[in-house]
Amino acid sequence: MATAVFGRKKHMTQAFQDDGTLVGVTIIEVEPNLIIATRSAGEEGYDAVQVGFGRAKSTRVNKAHAGAFAKVDAPPRRHLKELRGMTGEVGEAIGADVFEVGDKVHVSATSKGRGFQGTVKRHGFGRGPVSHGSHNIRQPGSVGASADPARIFKGQKMPGQMGNKAVTVRNLEVVAVDAENNELWVRGGVPGGKNAVVKIWKAGE
Repeated sequence: MATAVFGRKKHMTQAFQDDGTLVGVTIIEVEPNLIIATRSAGEEGYDAVQVGFGRAKSTRVNKAHAGAFAKVDAPPRRHLKELRGMTGEVGEAIGADVFEVGDKVHVSATSKGRGFQGTVKRHGFGRGPVSHGSHNIRQPGSVGASADPARIFKGQKMPGQMGNKAVTVRNLEVVAVDAENNELWVRGGVPGGKNAVVKIWKAGE
């Protein structure tokens, strides 16, 4: 079965490896994910666990959300999500200690939103001339022929919304596991801004 957990991106820093190499790492806070419900292939058609995590005031969640945690006699958590492929018992907590140093993991999150951007920033287009009264400095240029096919092809790189999409970074190495402080250190950067909710699962699962 899959090994996965939800966490919160804290910040980036540096860490020394055993051979003395200095590498950039991202620190992810993995507050224990409390299992409040399970799904089984026999009943729902797939295996999964429903987990809650993140501190939240009881006055900031709706009745349905609070009721899900009341069934297991636990205070409500801020987030309520599903981990497919996982199995466990209701009331069990999943923490950073499900991973070990040296594990390869995939990390998924929503990337930072950049708003509506042009082709130069969004796709790395080159700019036009800037002298002699040019009006084509950062414009995209031609996007299609006029007579045939008389339309713009699907997938044409155009200005538009940049970022704010689900992004997965694969095969990051676990550099350190601090179960006492609920922290997981992974080599390299992960998507999202500070405090972004991230999903971490073992590679190959």
